[in-house]
Amino acid sequence: MKRSIALVLLAGLVVSACGGAGLPGLGGGPKIGMVTDIGQLEDKSFNEFSWKGVQDGAKAVGGNATVVVTKDTADYAANIQSLVDEKFDVIVTVGFLIGSDTLKAAQANPTVQFFGIDQFVADPAPANYQGLLFAENQAGYLAGIVAANITKSNTIGAVGGVSAVPPVVAFIKGYEAGAKAEKPNIKVLVNYTEDFNAPDKGEASAKTMIGQGADVIFQVAGLTGAGALRAACNANVWGIGVDVDQYLSLPDAQKCIVTSAEKKLQVAANDAIKRWKDSGKQGGNFFNDAKNGGIAASPIRNISPVPAGLQAKLDKALADMKAGTLNPPSK
Repeated sequence: MKRSIALVLLAGLVVSACGGAGLPGLGGGPKIGMVTDIGQLEDKSFNEFSWKGVQDGAKAVGGNATVVVTKDTADYAANIQSLVDEKFDVIVTVGFLIGSDTLKAAQANPTVQFFGIDQFVADPAPANYQGLLFAENQAGYLAGIVAANITKSNTIGAVGGVSAVPPVVAFIKGYEAGAKAEKPNIKVLVNYTEDFNAPDKGEASAKTMIGQGADVIFQVAGLTGAGALRAACNANVWGIGVDVDQYLSLPDAQKCIVTSAEKKLQVAANDAIKRWKDSGKQGGNFFNDAKNGGIAASPIRNISPVPAGLQAKLDKALADMKAGTLNPPSK
């Protein structure tokens, strides 16, 4: 079985825990586990910041956190089961692809709380399984506004990961819509690499787009996308990050990252665990969008002065999405 388990002790855990089933030698308190999507834990994006949120949540409820790193999609079910067998109270699984295995585990283990990041929980939904969803189309739209306002060639690109993953598509569809709202004749190049863990593929994809005139590259591909940003920096064109503020998480690409299309993964995971602690079982779906601060565009960086009117356009789009008068396409 291809998995590795990393056990993380949170500061103050032993002294703050007060009963409950803890891991051997760790004292009591809720046991909070996470199973990653395929790839690395330290991916500077999706897995890593979901894990940060799980750690924050575990600390907030006086518990301890464990992560199982998935190396192969065939291991999803076994990785979840490893935490069930250890009698974890809460299990957070990360990514659309692990959703079916999470549903089966929730149905089989009604006393365990499951949260699924980027997983839509359809009716009839188990009372102990909540999907944590994001309006990626909204964040992508904001990125598209930025791209359209900084391009000089009138050609921009987007490097996607796996095309069967709806959030990836939603980011890119929103990006296209935001750019075309600014410049109807802008050319948007899109390529899905069908891989989240291959920086070389991302770099090659971005190089092809740059060769076709793209001077802004939006990455929506995890570690694969880190390669796309590397290509952008090497070619002295602009890069746009994804999921988190990648200007901060990818220092090697800082010089060309102008913004990132953010989904507040760390906050969402932390808040979900606290909701469980405060209110008991959580079911259905919890949507993180412009209305509750669940998405954002990172601050504009590396461009001085910022193009006239750009921040006002971003602020208006965000306000319109909060009000429900702007609904970018997601597919």
